[in-house]
Formats: sequence, structure tokens, C-alpha cells
Amino acid sequence: MQDKGTAHSDSPDALISENARLSSRLQHFQSIVQQMPAMVYLSNIDQKSVTWCNQTMADTIGYTLEEIQQLGEQFFPQIMHPDDAMITAVSSQSFRENKNIFGGVLRVKRKDTDQWFWVVGLGYPFTFDEQGNVIEVICVFLDFSFAIDTSSQISEALRDVLRRTNEDVLNKLTSREKLIFTLAAQGFNNKEIAEKLSLSRYTVETHRKNIRLKLKVRNTSELVALAKQTGLQ
Repeated sequence: MQDKGTAHSDSPDALISENARLSSRLQHFQSIVQQMPAMVYLSNIDQKSVTWCNQTMADTIGYTLEEIQQLGEQFFPQIMHPDDAMITAVSSQSFRENKNIFGGVLRVKRKDTDQWFWVVGLGYPFTFDEQGNVIEVICVFLDFSFAIDTSSQISEALRDVLRRTNEDVLNKLTSREKLIFTLAAQGFNNKEIAEKLSLSRYTVETHRKNIRLKLKVRNTSELVALAKQTGLQ
């Protein structure tokens, strides 16, 4: 038998108490998300727009959430460096192809300034439609300057990541492709490479096409940039 002095679990007093407890927890979690030292936002990959962001992002970029929403798909072009603009398209396509995570490093700027700063971030699928296709992605970005107290560790981490990435790149190439890759990055054209390696020009052209496909570079400029990163130039 229930004690007359104890309120039933679904009594008005108990429900009011439980609601107050849940409201307090919700406010606590909202405070954490808004004040955490990272930019957090939701992006609709089809509309190419931000649907929500935390206060840290608004403060860092200089746009209010309302301004960001009003800009729609023009927001990212406003804040992203032109050389990094393709990252949003690449990430959206990756999520359409069921990629579970996308990471990137890019340059952004604050509203009404021309000073770029580097951020690193990750994106995860967040909401889906009835067919399981990704609608929104939750993204978390961190300004590099926040990690200035661990600058030596950052340098070492970047060297380590670059070393492992370079190894992966080189492992995709055959020994002959690696040699042609190196010569092409040094500025030799197909005819000159063919003469140096005693190959036909057609063979060199075929190798260079395979190299571009394997390394996902579109032109000589991108090939040269990749060669610098791998230390082959």
C-alpha cells in the first residue's frame, strides 16, 4: 500500500519536479554547446546552407545565426578562401556516397575583414530522409590559434600525418610511374621524359594519365604541388 505521506510518481508535484529537472539539464547542455571553444554548426548538404550554429561560431565569424540563415548558400563563399571553396562540394558529395566522416583544413575570415585564418574540422551525418540519404551534417571546426600552447606538438603531428599520407600516395604508384611522376613534377614534358627513359611518347602519356587518376590530380600544377608535399620534387 502506498504511504499516504509519499506523492505518487505521476502526481502534479512529481511531474513539476521532473520537468524542472529536465529543463535544468537541457539548459546545462545548451550552455555547454554554445560556449565550447569550437565552432559547431548544422549544414544542409543539398541547400549548401547552415541551418544552426553555436554562439562560438557566430562570435568567431562575426555573423549572427539569423544573418547566416539569410545568406543561405552565399554564406560559405563569403567566409571561405577561394582556393578552398571546392571543399564544401567535395564533402557534400562524399556524404551523398555514404561516407561516415569528412575531415578538412581550410581558411576562413571574419565578417568585414580580409585576414584569413586556418581552421580544422570534421563533419558527421546528422539527419536523414526516409530513404536513408543524408540531409544535414553536423560540423565541428577549431581555430588553429586556440592550440598555440602546444605549437611543438602541432608541428610534430602535422609532420607525422604528412609522412603517413605521403607513404600512402607513393604506394599507389608503380616504380616506373613514380619515376615519371618525379620527372613531370620537375617540369619535363612528355617528349623529354620519353627521351630520358627510352620510352615512346605514347607510353609516357599513358603513364601520366594513370598517375593523375591514381593521385586524383587534374593538371600539372596540382601534380607539382603534390610532388612538393611528398618530397619528390
